[in-house]
Amino acid sequence: MKQHETINYIELPARDIAVAKQFFGEVFGWRFSDYGDDYASFSNAGIDGGFYRAELTATAATGSVLLVFYSAELAATRAKIESHGGTVVRPVYEFPGGRRFHFCDPNGNEYAVWSE
Repeated sequence: MKQHETINYIELPARDIAVAKQFFGEVFGWRFSDYGDDYASFSNAGIDGGFYRAELTATAATGSVLLVFYSAELAATRAKIESHGGTVVRPVYEFPGGRRFHFCDPNGNEYAVWSE
């Protein structure tokens, strides 16, 4: 159910939308709908959204919003990310409440994964 004045949808840049779809589909189980060559929506991600074709990337160093995934098995999720072309850019570290690491997808966008 849609809730008034809450985040409802996110859009992420991707140099190669096919690569983004393959990576997020295989690692996280996302599903996709294509809307031409320059846009694909995704679902089954915790929030719906889409990938739009862009040469720019989203990273914490450039001031982008950082999307953070949750994992009950941090090491297993890291292994899946790396085996499907993702790159760990900040190794696992502890913070109050858990541990996390940062990775870039094959398009160069940065994300994080945390666990208790």
